Amino acid sequence: MILQRLFRKEAPPARRLYAVIVAAARHRAFYADWGVADSVDGRFDMIVLHLYLVLARLMGEAGALRQALVDEFFADMDRSLREMGVGDISVGKKVRKMAESVYGRIAAYEAGQAGGHAAYVAALERNVFPEGGKIAMAEKLADYAVTAAAALAALPLDEIAAGGIGFPEPRP
Repeated sequence: MILQRLFRKEAPPARRLYAVIVAAARHRAFYADWGVADSVDGRFDMIVLHLYLVLARLMGEAGALRQALVDEFFADMDRSLREMGVGDISVGKKVRKMAESVYGRIAAYEAGQAGGHAAYVAALERNVFPEGGKIAMAEKLADYAVTAAAALAALPLDEIAAGGIGFPEPRP
C-alpha cells in the first residue's frame, strides 16, 4: 500500500481538468430541472458545452494544454464507445462523426457568443434541445454558460491547469 502511494503517478493536467469538466457536465440539475435529455446525447452535449467553456478560456494562452484536453476528450469518447459495445472497425467512424459534431457545436457557441445573448440562446437551444420548444431552458443554460465563462476568466492559468476550477451551481 505504501509502495503504491510512493510510486503512483499524478494524473496529467489535462486528465485532471477533463475530470472536472465531466463532473460539472453530469450535475443532476441539468437533467432533472433544466430539461436536458438524460441520455448519451444529452450528456455528450453537456460535456461539449463545458469543454467549450474551458477551451475558450485557454484560447491564446495554453496551446499544449488545450490540445491535450481535446485529446483527453476524444480518448474518453473512444473508451465510452467501446464500453457500449461498438466494434473496433466502427469506432473510428463514430469518433470522426463525433469530432464533426463537437467542432460544429464549438463554432455555433462561438458565433452565438459573438452575436449576443439571443444568438447564444438560439445556438444552445438548437444543439442541446434539438426537439425545440425549450427556449426557457436554453435561456437558463446560456446564463449559466456566461456566468461560468466569467468565473473561468478570473482564474489564473496555473489554477486551471491544476484542475482547480469550479463551475457555478446550476439552480433549478
